[in-house]
Order: sequence, then C-alpha cells, then structure tokens
Amino acid sequence: MAAKELQRNSKKCDKEEKIEKAKVKKAIQKGNTDVARIHAENAIRQKNQSVNFLRMSARISALMDKFEHQFETLDVQTAHMEDTMSSSTTLTTPQNQVDSLLHEMADEAGLDLNMELPQGQTGSVGTSVASAEQDELSQRLAKLRDQM
Repeated sequence: MAAKELQRNSKKCDKEEKIEKAKVKKAIQKGNTDVARIHAENAIRQKNQSVNFLRMSARISALMDKFEHQFETLDVQTAHMEDTMSSSTTLTTPQNQVDSLLHEMADEAGLDLNMELPQGQTGSVGTSVASAEQDELSQRLAKLRDQM
C-alpha cells in the first residue's frame, strides 16, 4: 500500500512540474524573469521529488518482497522443526511412565482406568524394538540436520 501511495505522489509531482513549466513559459512571455526563475526552481524541485518518491516506492516494494520470502522460509522451517520435535518427543517418552502417571492421576481423581489402560509392560522385547526405532529416527534426524 505504501509503495502505491508513493507512486501516486510521484505522479502528482509530475503534474505539478508540468504546471510550473507552463507558469515559467507565461512569465517569460510577459517579460517577468524573476517570477520565471521562481517557477523554474519549483519545477525542478517537483521533478526531484517525483524521482525520490519513485526510489522510495521501489525500496519499499523490494523490502516487502524480501520480508515475504523470509516469512515463507520461516514457516517451512518451523513446520519441519515442529514435526521433528513432536515425533522425537513422542518416541523418547517411556510408555510405562506415561501409563503410570495416567493411573496415578486417575486414582487421585477417583476414576477407574484399569479396564481402559493396560498395565505398564516390562519386557526386553518391547524395549529393544523401541530402542531400535529410536536409533533409526536419531539417524534420520542427524541426516536432516546435515542437509540444512
């Protein structure tokens, strides 16, 4: 929006410049050189202002384009990081501790979750499978970090 407003101001200055040039021409025709000089200075000032407005407009547009690009990159990186963190956090949390905490909170609340939740399993087979999955995910995460 600011860039468009600056462009409108530039066009307005161009029109003012033309008006001042017409006034210079009329003053010269009347033989009034002092007035013509003042109008000529105003015309040049309007032309310089027009150019400055265009420069500022281009800078603002470039700045906004750069901002949008960086914002999109940040969105992608944030989404990737959240996905990675959520998957690694879920796998690193010991399931038996989660179940234990759920049972503890259910007991405090006076609810019975025994039918809904299995008791914490303690077995080497489940632990080794979870450990293997965690190692595989750790390797994938390390590869992704190296790519960035």
